[in-house]
Amino acid sequence: MSQLNSALPAWSAVANHAKDMAKLHLRDLCSADARRWQHFHVEHDTWLLDVSRQRITPQTLALLFDLARAVDLSGRTAAMFRGDPINSTERRAVLHTALRSDFAGSPAVQAEVTTSRQKLSTFAGLVRNGQKTGTTGKKFKHVVNIGIGGSDLGPLLVCDALRAQWSGDITPHFVSNVDRTQLEDLTRTLDPAETLVIVCSKTFVTQETQANANAARAWIVGALGEKAPGHHFVAVSTNAEAMDKFGIAADHRFTMWDWVGGRYSVWSAIGLIAELVIGTERFEDFLKGASDIDRHFTTAPFEKNLPVIMGLIGVWNRTFLNLPTLAVLPYDQRLARLPAYLQQLEMESNGKSVSLDGIHVGFATAPIVWGEPGSNAQHSFFQMLHQGTPTQALDFIAPLRGSWGGTEGQDLALKNCFAQSQAFAYGYPLPEVEADMRKAGVSAAEVDRIAIHRVHEGNRPSTLLLYPQTTARALGGILALYEHSVFVQGTVWGVNSFDQFGVELGKKLASGIDMTGAKAPQGAGALSLGALINYVATHR
Repeated sequence: MSQLNSALPAWSAVANHAKDMAKLHLRDLCSADARRWQHFHVEHDTWLLDVSRQRITPQTLALLFDLARAVDLSGRTAAMFRGDPINSTERRAVLHTALRSDFAGSPAVQAEVTTSRQKLSTFAGLVRNGQKTGTTGKKFKHVVNIGIGGSDLGPLLVCDALRAQWSGDITPHFVSNVDRTQLEDLTRTLDPAETLVIVCSKTFVTQETQANANAARAWIVGALGEKAPGHHFVAVSTNAEAMDKFGIAADHRFTMWDWVGGRYSVWSAIGLIAELVIGTERFEDFLKGASDIDRHFTTAPFEKNLPVIMGLIGVWNRTFLNLPTLAVLPYDQRLARLPAYLQQLEMESNGKSVSLDGIHVGFATAPIVWGEPGSNAQHSFFQMLHQGTPTQALDFIAPLRGSWGGTEGQDLALKNCFAQSQAFAYGYPLPEVEADMRKAGVSAAEVDRIAIHRVHEGNRPSTLLLYPQTTARALGGILALYEHSVFVQGTVWGVNSFDQFGVELGKKLASGIDMTGAKAPQGAGALSLGALINYVATHR
């Protein structure tokens, strides 16, 4: 008979331990263990994962590792890398790792990936050196990526994060929102003769992407003629008939596989815009960085395994400590889009309330993921994080050097990063506030009046991830670390991290709405919806 993972004795052991841990403050844990940092950090290659400011003890980790073994994390990991159909609801394999690691998937899968990579690198080389041009013979200087979700967030993050490694004279642009504002802004400024458009849509019928692609086609055709799409458009899709109709040339088509989910697709042809901008050598460094972490994840013991530790602590914070959100705080402006990328990765993957066996779970799964670069965040929402009523988990992420190679500004960023993580963990209790105020010569009456407003409760748990520099290889590693952390969490929760049925209902309902009012809405809420449509018609 099927049962939830929460019925396992190992789960109960963690839950009982959490009740005891709820009574302890990180100040208590720190004072009780002078070697806390030595006990709660892991180094791997050029990475440092510091979890000493998490609300954990050695017993916590031991129990979490027992839970990971009880849910057969190792077996499920091996099944994923073999290509077993672990996406059980859709009966699909999960093999995004095969796009970057030659030990994932079957020889047949690896042969397909190799062929695809060769085609992509050849195409990128021809565009970058000017051998493949637009219909007028002009070299492409602008590439517009039209996609949504994983077809936008991944390549956009890579291009932004690796700006210091751009080479050549190609500038990337991104269009995702269906309201057309992004595309309209571009068409006012770009020369269509120098613009290549990549349409990223596995089915080539995604509503938002198709609306933008058709508008971009009209712009190109209007300026350059009906034959122009064959020169100026590229498609990442499996729908040959739709690409024929659109006018995509045969050598401008790149494949997708059903064993690669959208939020895991940046390693595939979806990353073409990044390869065009940074070049094949750097893009392959990006793939190697992820492969490094794949190998570490599949070979390192749990006690030294970065993604395993990250994932288990994610479960501990969300399910057992009941912390509803995870703030992602990169202390590097290059990673400004990382929180948005991780929002999809974590919440689309594990935002589930039904187990793999079709049973409603009775515990909290994915946290709400949000964040901003840390330096800016300090002057916006850190006030609430420090002194507000909710308590949340935090991920601090920082390179040791700036992406330009220097340390001057990064030293200040690291000082702030370290200080904030300390403040969140250990706080500023009332006796210390009062003592500091008296030492500064503040009157007793003023201390009584204002001291309570300066108290920081602390006990906000955080993880710190340090790496040398934001390079292509490091970025690949960061994304793979979080991918596998999400997989670990989904395995412990017993949910399918690789389907996304929650994305589909709203899109289905949208397709049935007639904004002209000619077709009356049906079903639940029809009267209210009809009133909204009439309001738009009247006031537009």
